[in-house]
Amino acid sequence: MSRVAIVTGGTRGIGRAICEQLQADGFIVVANYGGNDDAARHCEESSGIKCYKWDVGDHEATIAGCAKVEQEVGPIEVVVNNAGITRDGTLHKMSYDDWHDVMRVNLGGCFNMSKACFPGMRERKWGRIVNIGSINGQAGQYGQVNYAAAKSGIHGFTKALAQEGARANITVNAIAPGYIDTDMVAAVPDNVLEKIVAGIPVGRLGQANEIARGVSFLCSEEAGFVTGSTMSINGGQHMY
Repeated sequence: MSRVAIVTGGTRGIGRAICEQLQADGFIVVANYGGNDDAARHCEESSGIKCYKWDVGDHEATIAGCAKVEQEVGPIEVVVNNAGITRDGTLHKMSYDDWHDVMRVNLGGCFNMSKACFPGMRERKWGRIVNIGSINGQAGQYGQVNYAAAKSGIHGFTKALAQEGARANITVNAIAPGYIDTDMVAAVPDNVLEKIVAGIPVGRLGQANEIARGVSFLCSEEAGFVTGSTMSINGGQHMY
C-alpha cells in the first residue's frame, strides 16, 4: 500500500514541484494550502493531487485538517513543511504583526503539523518529516529579521525532533534552498536579482525540481540513516 505524504504550501512553486516528485515516487500525495483557491483548483485538475485548505499557523485548524486527511485518504506518514510567507522590512520599520505572522506560519506551522502527525508515526514506527528552511536562515539577510529567525528556528527544531523520533524510525531533516526561480523570487526587482545571481557560484537561480529531488531522497527508504541533517541546495552561495 502506498504511503500518504502531505506537503504544506503544496499548490505552487517549490511545494508543487515537491508534490509532483513524490507522486512520481509512488506516494499518495495531498497538498495543503492557505489561500489561493485558483492555484489549488488548477493543481487538482492538472495532477489529480487532492488539496486541503487550512492555515498551518492555526494550531486547532491544523489538528483538524490533518485528522480529516487521515480519515479521507489514510495515515499521514510523510510531512513536508514547506508553507511560508514573507513580511520583509528592516527592524526599524517592521511591525509586531509582521514579526508574529511570519513566526506563526513559517515556524509555528512546522510545530503544528508535526504535533498533528508525529504521534501516528511513532505508533506505526515509521515516518519522514522534511522541513524547508532557507539560505537566509543560515546566513541571515538584510530586511528579513523575521524570516531569517523563523527559518533558522526550523533548523534547530529539526535537530531536536530528530532525536525524539530516531528510535521509532522517524527521520526529521531539513533542506535549505538558495534562490530558486519561483514567483516569489520573480517579484524581486531586476537590478537586485542581477546582484543575487552574481553572488551564486554556479551562475544561475535554482529550479524547484532540484529542491524536490532532495526531498524525494530524504523521504525514501534509502534515507533511513539520515536524520537531523540540513541539506543545502544553493549553488554554492553559502557554505559551512
